[in-house]
Amino acid sequence: MKENRKGFRVFVIALAVAIIGMLISGTMQKKDSDNSEIDIVMSKNKKNSLFEQALGKSSKKMPNINGDYIAVLYICGVISEANKTYNQDWILETIDTLKNDEKNKGIMLYIDSPGGTVYESDETYLALVDYKNSTERPVYSYFSSLAASGGYYIGCAADKIYANRNCLTGSIGVIAGQSMDMTGLFDKIGIKSTTITAGKNKNMLNYNSPLTQEQRDIMQSIADDAYEQFTGIVSVSRKMDIDAVRTLADGRIYTAKQASANGLIDDVCQLAEAKDKMKEIVDAKDVEFVDFEYEYTYSFMDMLSDVSTAVSNPKAAFENKIGRTGAMSLNYLYR
Repeated sequence: MKENRKGFRVFVIALAVAIIGMLISGTMQKKDSDNSEIDIVMSKNKKNSLFEQALGKSSKKMPNINGDYIAVLYICGVISEANKTYNQDWILETIDTLKNDEKNKGIMLYIDSPGGTVYESDETYLALVDYKNSTERPVYSYFSSLAASGGYYIGCAADKIYANRNCLTGSIGVIAGQSMDMTGLFDKIGIKSTTITAGKNKNMLNYNSPLTQEQRDIMQSIADDAYEQFTGIVSVSRKMDIDAVRTLADGRIYTAKQASANGLIDDVCQLAEAKDKMKEIVDAKDVEFVDFEYEYTYSFMDMLSDVSTAVSNPKAAFENKIGRTGAMSLNYLYR
């Protein structure tokens, strides 16, 4: 009983702190709106309501851009439809905005990602290729600490790829799904689980159904198709023979030095050096670099969720804080 009361008191205190924090944040946002800044809102509305803020809508303030600039577009975290570090709609809208801005003279991708879903990786890649083709402006990539799988895939849209000397990159491969057959365990402990389906392969990959050879072949064909697409893009981007790419693309990661030696990147350098190299080819005087980085507004609902997790499962709360990435289901991955 004492432990339950203590947990409840912690929850109430954290709830009060969350409410106060949200009120202070709202006041600061109102003050900021009086300054000469552009309020770039990730949702379609220009101003989030209090309810939307509570659900974690995101916004980003950028200074007014007076002259020519190169956009530093951040691709960070797990690539998916939306999470706290990556948002697909925001990425695509930002690329489209840059494409239609005459003051924009190019894009430098700052990539720090372990990869993610096939769909979003390819969609971002295609948007960047369209940007290059329609504007004839350069796109460069800079790989930070990690640019693996889908992160490398997106980086292939660039004319040049540079990487930090401590970067890990590559991981060119596909995970098409996972199967866990629990029927043996169920038989042992007396559990019967039945799924009613129409179509003999409708229940494949379910835990209550052994994987047949036909189903294994189906999933392998999906992985193979995605792999062919991935390696084909690497071959075109890096101007490498497809067989040479497939030799490298066995799913392993490479150090920056190894990637450079194998032709997967152009050079190993610091970010400032990569910016200088890009400045040299941009036809504009006094061009500046402007950061475009997605920011997730930590919401009231997030605070409640974190408090609840901290009280009920401290280990999970700690893992969430340090950014532990678990398996992603229902999508096949460039990871």
